[in-house]
Amino acid sequence: MGALVLALAPALMAPATAGAAEPTTISFMEPIHSLFYAPLYVADGKGFFADHGIKVDFGVSQGSDKATAALLSGSADIVLVGPETAIYIAGGRSPVKTRIFSGLTATDGSFLMAHDDTPGVGADGGFDWSGLKGARIMSWRKGSAPGLFMEAALRKAGLDPETDVELITNTAIPARVGAFMAGTADYGTFFEPDVSRIEVEGKGRAVANVGNAVGPIDYTVFVATEPFIDQNPALIQGWTDAIAQGLAWTATADPATVADVLAPYFPGVDTGLIADSVVRHRSAGIWKATPLVEPAAIDSLQTLLVDAGILKPDARVAYEDVVAPAFARAAAK
Repeated sequence: MGALVLALAPALMAPATAGAAEPTTISFMEPIHSLFYAPLYVADGKGFFADHGIKVDFGVSQGSDKATAALLSGSADIVLVGPETAIYIAGGRSPVKTRIFSGLTATDGSFLMAHDDTPGVGADGGFDWSGLKGARIMSWRKGSAPGLFMEAALRKAGLDPETDVELITNTAIPARVGAFMAGTADYGTFFEPDVSRIEVEGKGRAVANVGNAVGPIDYTVFVATEPFIDQNPALIQGWTDAIAQGLAWTATADPATVADVLAPYFPGVDTGLIADSVVRHRSAGIWKATPLVEPAAIDSLQTLLVDAGILKPDARVAYEDVVAPAFARAAAK
C-alpha cells in the first residue's frame, strides 16, 4: 500500500510468555500491509500467537499471486491471500496442493475513492455505482480478489467492466497512491490506511465500500500447503485460535485502544486515523465473526470467477478440496 507496504521489524513481534517453551517461528507473508488486516496484528500485538507458542516472522509479498508462489516454493509456511488462489491451485497442475484453514475478512475492505472535482460525485457524498459509466478507474491485477470484486460491483450496477468503464490494472502496488493523487484515474480503490491518508492530503475521498456493493464473500484467508498442515496440526490450530481471539477482541474493544495496539505496526500513521479506520471497517462489516470459511462462500466466489470469465463453469472445485474447516470449527467453540 504505497510507502506503507513494508516488512515488519522483528522488534514488533510479541515475545513468548515468560517461562514457556521456545516458540516456533512461522514464516508468514501478507499480500499487502494494511489496516484491513487489523485482527491479524492484534493477534500478534496482544500476545495471542505467543500464548500458542508461535512467533510470526512477517513479510509482504506485494500480491496474492506472489505470496502463493512463496508458499509453493517453501519460502513461506503460511500466507494470507484471496481464496481464489486456493481454487486456482486445486484445479491446476501443481503437484503441491493448498488448503484454506482460517478466514480473516468477510468481504472486500477496499473503498472506492474519487477526486473532489470528479463529475457525478455530489458534494453531499451521494453516490450511485451506475454513474461510473465512462469513468477511468484504478483497479487491481486481473484475476486478483480486489480486481474480481471491483468487476462484480460494476456488474451489479448494470455496467460491463469490459466496455462501460476503463479499468487500469497494471499500476504497481507501491505506485498506486501517488498515481491516483496525480490524477491518473477518476476513481480508484484503496485499503486503509491509504484511504485516510489520501483524504487527509485533500486528494480524494471515499464514496463507497466495494464489499458492501458486492455482499459477503470471504475475501482474505490463511492458507498453507497440505503437507505443512498434515505435519503441523497443532501449529495450525494454534494459529487459528489466535486469529479467533484477534477477531473477537477487535470487534468489541474501544477503537482508541485498538489503535494503540496497532500503532507499532504502522509507524508514522496518526493513532487518530487508525482509530477512525477501525470504526470505518466495523461499520462496513469487514471482519469475520469467526475464522470459519463456509461452503456458501466458496460457492459464491466460484460463481464470481465464472461470471468474470476466469473459471469455466465445469471447472468448479469441491469445498473439501479447497478448505480444511476442522481447525476453524474447533476454534469457534
